[in-house]
Amino acid sequence: MKDCMKRFTIEDKFFGGYEKLVKEVVIPYQEKVLKDEITDAEKSHAIENFKSAAKMRKDGKCEEEFYGMVFQDSDVAKWLEAAAYSLVKYPDKELESRMDEVIELIGSTQQEDGYLNTYFTVKEPGKRWTNLEEAHELYCAGHMMEAAVAYADNTGKTKLLDIMCKMADHIYKHFVEEKAKGYPGHPEVELALMRMYEYTGNEKYKELAKHFIDVRGVDSQYFAKESQARGWTVWGSKGENPEYTQSHAPVREQTKAVGHAVRAVYLYTGMAEVAKVEQDETLKNACKTLWDNITDSKMYVTGAIGSAYEGEAFTKDYHLPNDSVYGETCASIGLIFFARKMLELEMNSKYADVMERALYNCVLAGMQLDGQRFFYVNPLEVIPGISGEAVNLMHVKPTRPKWFACACCPPNVARLISSLGRYAWTAENKVAYNHLFMGGTLDLTEELHGKIVTEASFPYGDTVTYRFEPEREAMDMTIAIRMPAWSKETCIMQNGQKAEYEVKDGYAYVTGKFTVEDKITVNFDMSVKHIYAKSNVSADSGKVAFSKGPFIYCAEGADNDADILGLRVKKNTKTETIESDDLGDIEKIVIEGERLSSGKELYSYEAPAGEECKITLIPYYAWGNRGLNEMRVWLPEIL
Repeated sequence: MKDCMKRFTIEDKFFGGYEKLVKEVVIPYQEKVLKDEITDAEKSHAIENFKSAAKMRKDGKCEEEFYGMVFQDSDVAKWLEAAAYSLVKYPDKELESRMDEVIELIGSTQQEDGYLNTYFTVKEPGKRWTNLEEAHELYCAGHMMEAAVAYADNTGKTKLLDIMCKMADHIYKHFVEEKAKGYPGHPEVELALMRMYEYTGNEKYKELAKHFIDVRGVDSQYFAKESQARGWTVWGSKGENPEYTQSHAPVREQTKAVGHAVRAVYLYTGMAEVAKVEQDETLKNACKTLWDNITDSKMYVTGAIGSAYEGEAFTKDYHLPNDSVYGETCASIGLIFFARKMLELEMNSKYADVMERALYNCVLAGMQLDGQRFFYVNPLEVIPGISGEAVNLMHVKPTRPKWFACACCPPNVARLISSLGRYAWTAENKVAYNHLFMGGTLDLTEELHGKIVTEASFPYGDTVTYRFEPEREAMDMTIAIRMPAWSKETCIMQNGQKAEYEVKDGYAYVTGKFTVEDKITVNFDMSVKHIYAKSNVSADSGKVAFSKGPFIYCAEGADNDADILGLRVKKNTKTETIESDDLGDIEKIVIEGERLSSGKELYSYEAPAGEECKITLIPYYAWGNRGLNEMRVWLPEIL
């Protein structure tokens, strides 16, 4: 299945605007953070760590100490990857030159045997490969491999790819040829190795990815044994919770998503890719089972996953608290990766529906509208004075910080938004699949001798139009259009008449010999929807949430006289939409409700009085952009 990353040029106002924001603001801002040039933000020191490692490599010593998380290298890798994607649409020789300098610096830290990691070069030079559970060596290597492929593919320059091929060869020698035991504590390298394999054709990289997947969990006590043997630790882990690292059972036998949510979905993404390439039905079935467990019982309405602060983890089915949720931005990004790979295993709209939900809601909420502040945790309820201050809610920040000590999320958002073409379309066997609706041009000249031009009023408007620009007389092909679950009535017209199409697994297949005169128009049902959680979800009992198109909505204090805790929604409330006057080009929803008066006593024998009011809702991704405010997604409903 062809990747459309470089072949789809986004030209609409919404995501085209986000791409421009990433290019003009986010990438330069994050570069400055990585170089410690933003004085009032959390220090990164990631570039300085590479400089220290280069000195150590050259002189055998350095005065500087390693600073930051054990996986600090990965922040640089993700920034490079984001910038590499951005260069496709926005060529920038100055940025490219600065990237080349960073890549040259990275290369200067590489050991003779191919090993590359600043933490172990600077801080623990004698302990490499002895703490796979905590030390993130393979995780960092994986992110740098992804950056290497992206940079080579989008610029033609192979310096970083050559560096990471040497590192991959070193890892292969250690774990395959020399038969060292173990597998990544934090999965990521599996999916990265498969990208390396697909780009280079080197079978060793596929074999290594498959090896790490196959050995995981065979010995569920591996990390406990490793802990006993190594005699040192990063965070004090003793490997006593194999579910945390998805190593409690062989991956083909795992039936529930458990443990650290980001680790889980990165692992499942690698599993899905290996299943596709190897035609491994048992691995495919395991991926389907794990997907269903996440989306049927462990996913928030915003597409967030990972309900617990402790371990940044999945907990139990239907345990989805709103105020203490973790919902890490990276976890939703990983869920999007997983969804994209599941689409390659079987073309079913349920995967793209979740991909869309996570993208438009949790992922976009992870970044301030100005591109310079970020959420790590994405709550569905925030109460200033409690959120971020109560001992069990310290992780729930009511406003976005400029950076983090653990800064995995900001560059992850940047690389995802810069590569959205990969998720919007795929093409295979004369079929172009449209998963996400964005205005732009899809170049299918290579296989179908033409282009598809999409005009979209989406995501706030209800229309997407497809036009065709064939090189020859016509494009003989099928366009498969996702029928989103949120649209109860989707109308597809061709040249002013109802189109003929076949619906299969949530996609409408329209086949024809399309000329420049042809036009396919899709109208979606963009009415406001009431959402109710399954009764098993205790946190949402008696409550309702609202959506319009791909967006989940929330109530924020700025629109509702500061207080949202007393708001109740009328059942079967009438709704209207209005354009925002303070958050840019968004639509607010206004619903009917009432505000309950608050008594003076903590508890009362008198029912609170209610006064009718209008409740204003905004798209969830836009919350937290107007200072400190209360916020809720799920609102109590008056029966």
